[in-house]
Amino acid sequence: MNLPKDPMMLYSVINLKLRDMYSNLDALCEDLDVNKEELVAALAAAGFEYDREHNCFV
Repeated sequence: MNLPKDPMMLYSVINLKLRDMYSNLDALCEDLDVNKEELVAALAAAGFEYDREHNCFV
């Protein structure tokens, strides 16, 4: 899947998918064939980190 390059759009899309479709970040990355480390790094660069307990980036 082509994910948005803009960090705010990426944040929004990923959190929407985590909320509506996936039980955790690993499932999302596997299903969408996304490199988890790259995704986490891209969102971390924008100031977000994954919250496992709430299954979202904050």
